[in-house]
Amino acid sequence: MLNWNVMVKVHEHSFSKAYLLLEELGKVYQSDFENVLLLEVDSVPSFLENLNDKLSNEPSLLKNFSRIVPVTSAFSFQSVTEFETKAKEVVSDWLSKLAGKSFYVDMHRLGLKGQISSDYEEDFLDRTLLEELEKMGSPGQIDFEDPDALVAVETVSHQAGLACWTREDLQRYPWLKLG
Repeated sequence: MLNWNVMVKVHEHSFSKAYLLLEELGKVYQSDFENVLLLEVDSVPSFLENLNDKLSNEPSLLKNFSRIVPVTSAFSFQSVTEFETKAKEVVSDWLSKLAGKSFYVDMHRLGLKGQISSDYEEDFLDRTLLEELEKMGSPGQIDFEDPDALVAVETVSHQAGLACWTREDLQRYPWLKLG
């Protein structure tokens, strides 16, 4: 298992440039998927600020990337059941952050086609969060248009990374291109 906390999709013909830039920010791994890099950074908040500074100073760098997704929790899984159990534990840690808020889960899957369904798992995690928030007495709601928060789920084969991003985070770092 690779230790990664940032998944990056680069545009075709931008691989070398993107790799060199990301090397300045953490340890870069090539994934088994074309134009997908995995990055291990010491601190996601520091990574966000450092990359934000670089992109502010040289906005043209952004054209190298199609998707940049830092995650705050990562795990390996061997089955859908194991994925769901571990993902449910992770998102449960965000209940206080999501209490009384609008949100939705957005999952992007690389690999395991036919074994795990992004749509199904998004619905599963949305329902899980809604049920737990209801039990807490702080119901939430699903909103795809203008949510207060977004739960991002990335899977790369048998590894998953998750993060919860607030509206403020997404405004501060529009290059995250989530949702």
